[in-house]
Amino acid sequence: MTPFSPTSRRQERPYSPLHRRPHLPRRAATLVLAALAGLAGAALQAQPARDPARAEARSGDFIVAVVNTEAVTAIEVAQRVERIQADAGRSGGVLPDAETLRQQVLDSLIDERVQITYARDSGIKIDDAEIDRAVANIAAQNQISVAQLRERLRAEGLDFVRFRSNLRDQLIVERVREREVLSRIRITDADIDRLLDEQRAKSGAIGQLNLAQILVTVPEGAPPELVAQRQQRIEQAAARLKAGEDFAAVARAVSEDGNRAAGGEMGMRPVDRFPDLFVDAVSGLAVGEITPQPLRSAAGFHLLKVIERSSPDPYLVTQTHARHILLRVSERAQGPAVMRRLEGIRQQIQRGERSFETVAQEISEDGSAATGGDLGWAAPGQFVPEFEEAMNKLGPGGLSPPVVSRFGVHLIQVLERRNVSVDPKQVRDQARNQLREAKFEPTYVEWAKELRLRAYVELREPPR
Repeated sequence: MTPFSPTSRRQERPYSPLHRRPHLPRRAATLVLAALAGLAGAALQAQPARDPARAEARSGDFIVAVVNTEAVTAIEVAQRVERIQADAGRSGGVLPDAETLRQQVLDSLIDERVQITYARDSGIKIDDAEIDRAVANIAAQNQISVAQLRERLRAEGLDFVRFRSNLRDQLIVERVREREVLSRIRITDADIDRLLDEQRAKSGAIGQLNLAQILVTVPEGAPPELVAQRQQRIEQAAARLKAGEDFAAVARAVSEDGNRAAGGEMGMRPVDRFPDLFVDAVSGLAVGEITPQPLRSAAGFHLLKVIERSSPDPYLVTQTHARHILLRVSERAQGPAVMRRLEGIRQQIQRGERSFETVAQEISEDGSAATGGDLGWAAPGQFVPEFEEAMNKLGPGGLSPPVVSRFGVHLIQVLERRNVSVDPKQVRDQARNQLREAKFEPTYVEWAKELRLRAYVELREPPR
């Protein structure tokens, strides 16, 4: 619910896409991760035909759409359809009819081209070191070396330079999406207040209250004469209190509830276990004060005294110091292979054969790789939900099985935990960040639609 502590080292650490931090607008990059069996096809799809004449020159191929300066070819559409069908066959998924599926694939490829061409004009740069890391992980996930990856691409007639260029495009697109979408999201103070109230309620942070009461009962359906008689009795008790008599003594003498022997004291309990009528009546009273007028409920007439209040500290949070290894996945079919790879690494780490820190430095596709995957101290709500849920199940020293999030597959290790008090401003900043994350996807969909409407898209019929 709150951001990092002001004493945290996280401000000095490289960016991680897991962190919901508005001042570092970058999402995880979507990499082209090709399975060994479908490496050539995936790589081919990853390389848009930038020269329409060249695309049409390929035997059996033709342009089906021109998007700004890019071309979408029939072969690309067919290969994407084949891969989706293969994925569905392995997973048991249900697909629409062939023509509907083809149209959906074409629409998806057009959207990709629209965003790629827009992103290339954005001025964002991706350095070669980041591309090198992406290429190395594509090779590793396919259990081949980078040299073997290059050979495989060459054997299929695919240019390695263009393969790297596509990876660069994908990274640029993700960063442009982040920048453009975040600029559209507006969070108000009222939005933040509602979120914080919801979080405190879910965590049980609703405070406790101890009240004492004097109850004069009124039977259900009592005639007016009896109601008036009972009301007079509670008003007499109120007069005695105003005259200075002890509340507990009056309660023992007058009250008709089960706590009479204890001076009417009902005991410390969460606020939500008292009737709303009681909570509202004492909301403005200090400890030791008594409701100025009797309350009427279905049970009868009440006088209440505030004995004790216990308000939780909303700014005391448990922080977790964790580290992780991240491998990104862009194609659903890659998920099982990546999980198997990370499970093997997990077992090696548990047996002491490999160091978590060293593995993270070698293969992790996160900004934290250089520091061994160290994410520093994080407060609740600071990571995306999928990651945080798995992390919270671990004790200090615990190592998770492979965890799937929207960014890929992780191994997570918890190093330590601590309770800290944080500044109220930080609490609100983190809540703002969480709301921004929640609004990102629908805002992205809206942005993508607008971007396509502004793009030049020409659909072409097959040659006769």
